[in-house]
Amino acid sequence: MESHKYITLSYELYSDNAQGIHELIEKAPAEHPLQFISGFGTMLEAFEGNIVPLSEGDEFDFNLSVNEAYGPYVQEHVIELDKQVFTIDGRFDKENIYPGNVIPLTNADGNRFDGIIVEVKEKTVVVDLNHFLAGRDLHFCGKVIQSRPATDAEIQGYINMFSGEGCGCGCHDCGDGGCGEGGCGEGGCGGHHHEHGDGCCGGHEHEHGDGCCGGHEHKHGDGCCGGGHCH
Repeated sequence: MESHKYITLSYELYSDNAQGIHELIEKAPAEHPLQFISGFGTMLEAFEGNIVPLSEGDEFDFNLSVNEAYGPYVQEHVIELDKQVFTIDGRFDKENIYPGNVIPLTNADGNRFDGIIVEVKEKTVVVDLNHFLAGRDLHFCGKVIQSRPATDAEIQGYINMFSGEGCGCGCHDCGDGGCGEGGCGEGGCGGHHHEHGDGCCGGHEHEHGDGCCGGHEHKHGDGCCGGGHCH
């Protein structure tokens, strides 16, 4: 198996909600596929394990357990932060800090991750650091559109993107010279491995100097809610 493959695929992601209904969480259609380079840890390990061996045109339908996906929901990962953490130019960022919003955070080590605003209190903000799919089994189905060895230029672009030096296959409008034949514009954000500090989902990046626990990176993010089944 090649160490790095350039892969694009269309897919639908389902999971059972609290009422036991198998609901559609997110999707990437063939017109705007998920694109990534394998072997960099940007996707769930179990997800890559199912996808990488496939060839172009292959269809897939598999499940990931809670432990293979984003782990169990941990109540201790719901924390309170001082409102000062969320100030911009001395003012509380009320435009982005409100219940239900997902915001980017950075801990003392410079690691970036997402938090969900649970409650805004008088002096503190309650933030849930669990991944929004924590505690849930995941059901993926779809089709591999492209799968081939990644070129050296694509690999370097991918490395540059995650080091903040440039763009690769991800949440950036690369224009010319993107990853793959269609460039980044065809893959777009796709709701995967969101580096929110780079502007994919809006908002501002806030510092949290206490080294938050948890802090999973969103490797499957904003999606389309509804019901349905794999076809």
